[in-house]
Amino acid sequence: MMDRPSTTSLLRTKSDQLVEAISAAMGGGTKSSPMNGDVAGGGGGSETLSRKSSKRLTGASPGRSGVGSKNNTHIRKSRSAQLKFDLDEVTSGAALSRASSASLGLSFSFTGFTVPSDEIADMKPFSDDDDDIPEDIEAGTRKMKIQAEPTLPIYLKFTEVCYKVVIKSVTSTREKEILTGISGSVDPGEVLAMMGPSGSGKTTLLSLLGGRVKEPTGGSITYNEQPYSKHLKSRIGFVTQDDILFPHLTVRETLTYAARLRLPKKLTKEEKKKRAIDVIYELGLERCQDTMIGGSFVRGVSGGERKRVCIGNEIIINPSLLFLDEPTSGLDSTTALRTVEILHDIAEAGKTVITTIHQPSSRLFHKFDKLILLGKGSLLYFGKASEAMDYFSTIGCTPLISMNPAEFLLDLANGNLNDVSVPSELEDKVQIGNSDTETRNGKPSPAIVHEYLVEAYETRVAESEKKKLMAPMMIDEELKSKVVTSKREWGASWWTQYSILFWRGLKERRHDYFSWLRITQVVATAVILGMLWWQSGGDSPKHMQEQAGLLFFIAVFWGFFPVFTAIFTFPQERAMLNKERSADMYRLSAYFLARTTSDIPLDLILPVLFILVVYFMAGLKHDVCAFFLTVLTTFLCIVAAQGLGLAIGATLMDLKKATTLASVTVMTFMLAGGYFVKEVPVFISWLRYLSYNYQTYKLLLKVQYKEKNDWVDGIKVGNGVREVSTLLAMVFGYRLLAYISLRRMKLHSGA
Repeated sequence: MMDRPSTTSLLRTKSDQLVEAISAAMGGGTKSSPMNGDVAGGGGGSETLSRKSSKRLTGASPGRSGVGSKNNTHIRKSRSAQLKFDLDEVTSGAALSRASSASLGLSFSFTGFTVPSDEIADMKPFSDDDDDIPEDIEAGTRKMKIQAEPTLPIYLKFTEVCYKVVIKSVTSTREKEILTGISGSVDPGEVLAMMGPSGSGKTTLLSLLGGRVKEPTGGSITYNEQPYSKHLKSRIGFVTQDDILFPHLTVRETLTYAARLRLPKKLTKEEKKKRAIDVIYELGLERCQDTMIGGSFVRGVSGGERKRVCIGNEIIINPSLLFLDEPTSGLDSTTALRTVEILHDIAEAGKTVITTIHQPSSRLFHKFDKLILLGKGSLLYFGKASEAMDYFSTIGCTPLISMNPAEFLLDLANGNLNDVSVPSELEDKVQIGNSDTETRNGKPSPAIVHEYLVEAYETRVAESEKKKLMAPMMIDEELKSKVVTSKREWGASWWTQYSILFWRGLKERRHDYFSWLRITQVVATAVILGMLWWQSGGDSPKHMQEQAGLLFFIAVFWGFFPVFTAIFTFPQERAMLNKERSADMYRLSAYFLARTTSDIPLDLILPVLFILVVYFMAGLKHDVCAFFLTVLTTFLCIVAAQGLGLAIGATLMDLKKATTLASVTVMTFMLAGGYFVKEVPVFISWLRYLSYNYQTYKLLLKVQYKEKNDWVDGIKVGNGVREVSTLLAMVFGYRLLAYISLRRMKLHSGA
């Protein structure tokens, strides 16, 4: 007790030396004389360390705002890190108080130092005042806290889940087992991570739990003790491994369209837009909300921002279950960590989060509540993530060097025992000398390691875990009934869905339609045609025959061009269609009609430009009615050709096959178009009536020469009713075939 005054003085001296060093670093003008005032106080313990230090710090650089205030913030953070006391230990009288300064390179320890309880509040200047100020996820300011909106809690449980696929070859058919006896559970408020090497079945298991593939071939999956039903779609969010987004839409447009399509009808349009904006701020996307998403050939947001947009697309509906397939793939460790922190915030709001993860950092690994480790489709571990290392140490597998826990577990799942202690059971097998069980370096083979890990889990843990899973959960009957009896509700009426998808399609594809390459292609072709048939009009048979070649080329060009554009429509959008239809965002009929009609306004502009150039350069019939009928006929040909392309693409859903079939079909229709062959054999004459080139060619001849001659270039020009009816039948018939093909298409998750 006699040494207390001197000890206190020594502590104050050390603190004041630190203050002087900080003031000197700031360039502050006022240097204090610490020994005079403090030591003179002798036993004056009433002057506290924290209060005196904070006064000196704030007064060290008077009159400095702007940069000075930023420096003060930085210094305050530095002092917080260097002089933070463990108050619980300090007030108990048995504490170890540290005050370290990097600038002095000294470290002092004091024992028996006690801070009066009424002065603990004065230690606040040492705390980080900016802890409550949100930080940016990548740069800027941090996200808002995920809103803890009320949601239906869902307890997910899966027992002895098995899954097999049938592999067919030319000579045989065999079954391949993807998953074998996987069991586990996850509750609201928890984050379950699935780990394992590539091909271990992580994505398949995630897709089974999320209802994205058909039911498992064995075992059971329950949600609040109830099996999966389609009514659960509105309560499940599923983030796929690939970022499936429209590249030409902005972040705000992407989330706003998702909100308007997925949120309940009872919310107004403005309320849905507000929810989208809230999600943007919750995920820290406000800095890039007006930036295009981007893609392979379009500059856009960063990879981390794209992943957060995908997460935002799902959490916008406030799901009870959120599934994510490798949400950190392709991200740096810091962005990956902050992405997982977002998942924790979502789980803390009462939601159940399940994610697959690939090679996480050590910091990332410790963020998970539960862990499933898979190897070759078998379960190697299920339990708390924090207890995984302890479990493997009990079966004789411990790292021999300092190692990331996730790296250690993945090595085990791969059967790699380098830098890992070998269990005694496996050592015995190696010593026996069986060549099948050892490798070149004397370690057991991966197959033997895998067999040992599966057997160890089955004998030590599996039975107790299965008993826990088999025990009925204490869940209210109301929660059980809501999972089963909740009605399937669309977020918008059919007409609203059509309207939203129509305008979304226009915004997304306007960039493709009005690209300089496409405009140049059309205009250059029109100019070349105009120069070749320059002012070729006339009433003589020779002039009419020459212009017939131009009219036939127009029919062929605008029958060829749209087919090969439309072929790509559904195969390219298949992933997006699967994703959005799996989430019940809209009716297929609304999507199909919006997708096919949103192209029509865009398809009309370039043909009009083409006809304007060709019509007057070539000297076709100078009549307003004839001009507009020519445009209308060309437009009818385009819509019919589009229908053929849509039907081929939707039926085959394979670009190579679709392109091959379209090439043969278009060539056949062109040859049967009435220009190259005048007399078609009777047994194949029906082919002409399927050719939109033939119908368009006859209509164009009628528009130009009906008043002059009934026969032009060997073709009789009729009244045009049959040709128009045939083209209209093609417009609707081909599209009906495309819709039926889409309706029969199975939704694949990509598992």
